[in-house]
Amino acid sequence: QVQLVESGGGSAQAGDSLTLSCAASGRTFSMYSMAWFRQAPGKEREFVTAISGSGGTTHYTDSVKGRFTISRDNAKNTVSLQMNSLKPEDTAVYYCAARRIGITTIGTMYDYWGQGTQVTVST
Repeated sequence: QVQLVESGGGSAQAGDSLTLSCAASGRTFSMYSMAWFRQAPGKEREFVTAISGSGGTTHYTDSVKGRFTISRDNAKNTVSLQMNSLKPEDTAVYYCAARRIGITTIGTMYDYWGQGTQVTVST
């Protein structure tokens, strides 16, 4: 069982930066691939980025490439999402997710989810 708790959301202006963090419980954190998804009002949840258990492999959706960076600290059981050059279209609830096998962009393939943290970007 893994429990995930996100933090770091808030309000920002276009062009600003925010960093989201996700703290995970458990002693086998390095065995889990981690991902960030987001859901904007009235829209379906969408994949943002993912990182393998070792941190050696990452994947980003096209709309955030070059702006967002995912990283993890297996010693601290945390995964972070550095978001730069924020745009109003980045406004959403951001969710941290975990799964035991390799990374995937498919949300239903993740076994554990956090409660989400709101990110609001204004012009």
